[in-house]
Amino acid sequence: MQLKSRITEDMKTAMRAKDTARLGAIRLLLAAIKQREVDERIELDDAQIITAIDKMLKQRRDSIAQFEAAGRLELAEIEKFEIDVLQGYMPQAASAAEVDELINQAISASAAVDIKDMGKVMAIVKPQLAGRADMAQVSTRIKSKLA
Repeated sequence: MQLKSRITEDMKTAMRAKDTARLGAIRLLLAAIKQREVDERIELDDAQIITAIDKMLKQRRDSIAQFEAAGRLELAEIEKFEIDVLQGYMPQAASAAEVDELINQAISASAAVDIKDMGKVMAIVKPQLAGRADMAQVSTRIKSKLA
């Protein structure tokens, strides 16, 4: 089943169950997908939908940090719930060992020797880990290996 149709089916299920919190999070996701499709005049495939979900997850994490800093814990809880819903549509997370293995393969494939070659390594690793790992942490690991 395609990811978009799975999300739509989950929305229908949430409507039937009268699960308003889950329904709201799913509707936000579908709205973001639809907005991107309209803006770019394309039908998003699963990889592009995962990219959109990843962006939404990053926004939610940033919001949680800001809400907690401002003492608005009830808003932070809403954002955490939305993260839980969105995480359900992401692929299985890559293990630390798997990430390190992919980084090592990319370094040898690109013949990277120092930090100047980080872009080459990221270009190889990013498509393989999209949606499966936090790219900021991957970037930090690459820097430490190339330093």
